[in-house]
Amino acid sequence: MRNILLVTILCIVFLSCKKEENLPAPYVPANEDSKGYNLLLIGNSFFRPYAEKLDALADNAGFFEHNSIRITRGGDNGRPINFWNDSLTQEHLEIKATLDKGDVEIFGMTAGHDTIDRIEGHRKWINYAIQNNPNIKIFIAIPQIDFPADWEQRAQEYGFSSIQELYDYFVNDIVHNEMVDDLRIEFPVTKIFTVPTGWASVKLDQMNINNELLDQISRFGPNATSLFIDDKGHQGDIIIETGSLLWLKSIYNVDLKSNTYETGFNTDLHEIANDIYNNHDTEYNN
Repeated sequence: MRNILLVTILCIVFLSCKKEENLPAPYVPANEDSKGYNLLLIGNSFFRPYAEKLDALADNAGFFEHNSIRITRGGDNGRPINFWNDSLTQEHLEIKATLDKGDVEIFGMTAGHDTIDRIEGHRKWINYAIQNNPNIKIFIAIPQIDFPADWEQRAQEYGFSSIQELYDYFVNDIVHNEMVDDLRIEFPVTKIFTVPTGWASVKLDQMNINNELLDQISRFGPNATSLFIDDKGHQGDIIIETGSLLWLKSIYNVDLKSNTYETGFNTDLHEIANDIYNNHDTEYNN
């Protein structure tokens, strides 16, 4: 009887151990232990909303020590060249002071440029940044084309049949081929990538035209229920949410299919942002 009892106990212990070994590992968020990056973000009103929203998205994704310094000015004043040339302004001095600390890991700027030398401002800021931040990464956020009511006319003026073709030309032929490629030649050891933020506006606008959105969205109107809030094309909430998810993916490579951030919209903005990222030229991803 003792032998039978001993065998029974050993079998129970053995089976219990095997059962524990076969249990799935407890779920741990992929980014829970990540410190996140120290970012310096400079731009204008087609840049600022995404820079601001990124903080909440990074925190939600588990990057609890994510930190960003955001310095913005409206219109052309938010272009890199204007920030650089206005050397006596508080914003210029603040950008330099932030870079002087030597702990900036990612420096983001808008693609806005001077028509004569498209990379002059970016060149000057990158050259300054790498002095104290030799391992810094640079990203250039590519904004939407303004005045969306005129998009089709603007496309035709440039010889394209649609805003999609015009924006693709802007992203690939202008920003990538004529700006980023030249900057990479000048700064061969510095990582330079792009975030095509404007695709969020173009994609959502076309989906709205096609009645593919799962929300009641106007083309122009209030932030909460519209694509654009004014004729200039400043972004409503649905564009900001989508573009910010694209930033999160581009900067932190978060899996948007499993990301749990609530956008407040029925339309799957995670999927739209993920598609934009996947269709972006991989040579210019982070």
